[in-house]
Amino acid sequence: MLMSIAFILLFGLILGSIFNKIKLPSLLGMIIVGIVLSPYALNLIDESILNISADLRQIALVIILTRAGLSLNLSNLKKAGRPAVLMCFVPACAEILGTIFLAPILLKITYLEAAIAGSVIAAVSPAVIVPRMISLIEKGYGTNKSIPELILAGASVDDVFVIVLFTAFTSLASTGNISAMSFLQIPISIILGVLTGMLLGIILVKFFQHFHMRDSVKLLIILSFSFLLIELQNRLEGIISISGLLAIMSLGIVIKQKYEILATRLSEKYNKLWIAAEIFLFVLVGATVDLRYALSAGISAILLVLGTLLFRMFGVALSLIKTNFNRNERLFCMLAYMPKATVQAAIGGIPLSMGLACGQIVLTVAVLSILITAPLGAICVDNLYIKLLHTEKR
Repeated sequence: MLMSIAFILLFGLILGSIFNKIKLPSLLGMIIVGIVLSPYALNLIDESILNISADLRQIALVIILTRAGLSLNLSNLKKAGRPAVLMCFVPACAEILGTIFLAPILLKITYLEAAIAGSVIAAVSPAVIVPRMISLIEKGYGTNKSIPELILAGASVDDVFVIVLFTAFTSLASTGNISAMSFLQIPISIILGVLTGMLLGIILVKFFQHFHMRDSVKLLIILSFSFLLIELQNRLEGIISISGLLAIMSLGIVIKQKYEILATRLSEKYNKLWIAAEIFLFVLVGATVDLRYALSAGISAILLVLGTLLFRMFGVALSLIKTNFNRNERLFCMLAYMPKATVQAAIGGIPLSMGLACGQIVLTVAVLSILITAPLGAICVDNLYIKLLHTEKR
């Protein structure tokens, strides 16, 4: 295991740095490292790490979403208003509808199978988007119109919405039944997640104000409670739906609002944690990618991924109707809302494990969506934000 960890960190750092120097996102280099080290290539990652890779990826998500909460200005998010709500579900719905329209033509599958594939690829990746939006907030780009906050909020809720739809569609495919309660879980999960995070945040702020301790200890306490929120979500599954990730982000937001000095100091520490967490996250995402699926898919699956991206961009454009965004700012939002990675790696193989006829093609499309959209979206954000967004900091 130790050798595998060394390979992940060293090669992830090296290739990530190389890609940075040639003006490409470091995550692309890390994903490539994962593909090369994976069981489908050189097989240099210990099986014990692969067995817990989903948990390790979730830890990385916890770190970056807490960091997002600690950076998010609630007043700016409120200023975003209606578009922030629409971004949570309209682009995903547009992409799923695009898949239902295109997949039966391109891949010769049924409409239900297309809906399953669409619900897998429609989830945006917080792991790609969140650190970039945090960086824009810190640099002041787009903050005059709350653009980074808008995309941050949408990316955090989008996944909850899409995963519930995925569960409903796969249930219909395997049992022939779909429950209306499945769709009611979406608002319940969001509301309970936000309320739980806010309550815990208020309690922790009061605790930190009354008991003095090092910031490192405070970080460990917050991390521990964040992991407990994820476990709470898992334990309550099937009983009541609650979004652990939204609770974690809400926890960070409350600390930012109630104890801003501490939030600033903790943000710096979370930034340092993210250096290692990012490497593990994207290398392990790459390790889930079996290039044989991608190579066997042919041009039709690639056209599907690219075609559905156009539907997603149209959904973003719809969400921004009647805003004061100019053409460049709308284009930026459309490009920034493309990347897929973590959710596709987590659920792409589920239909195959369930024995569904569409399992193989769904996994193939999930793999391609990671390989195409994660680097493409990251490249667009990293290279175009200066040209497309206004900055208040000079």
